[in-house]
Amino acid sequence: GTMSSHFTRLDALQLLLLDRDLEQERTPAGRPVKKGWISSGFGERIDPFTGEKTRHEGLDFAGAKGSEVLAVASGAVTWAGPWAGFGNLLEITHGNGYLTRYAHNDKLLVKAGDSVTAGQEIAKMGQTGRASTPHVHFEVLYQGRVVNPNKFVKQGR
Repeated sequence: GTMSSHFTRLDALQLLLLDRDLEQERTPAGRPVKKGWISSGFGERIDPFTGEKTRHEGLDFAGAKGSEVLAVASGAVTWAGPWAGFGNLLEITHGNGYLTRYAHNDKLLVKAGDSVTAGQEIAKMGQTGRASTPHVHFEVLYQGRVVNPNKFVKQGR
């Protein structure tokens, strides 16, 4: 059986490469919108409602109400529904320490428990919750901590 052991090694290698592809697919990359522009950055900013200095935990992508909101990586939907202040919120867990959030959606196209692929349309942009204009508030968390989404957004697939 030298032949069979050779095949087993080959299979293992293919699985490994497949896993690597998946790993890349599960790492956030690109913009969470098809069309739109960054209207508010990450970090300190003036709260549009209170005029007070506050910490903005994500990036805001403004655009037309009803425009496409996209998953920036493959994963499973762990929250789909209203969340205080966030309006209709989607949360996707990517299984590698990463979690992404998409807030203020007009309409959700996926539900909790659904699996999504990178680039899939998951919602329609809106201004539900605490939002003064139609936009997506986009957050990236790693190991439970909010990280700056900028570097992920700049990376295309």
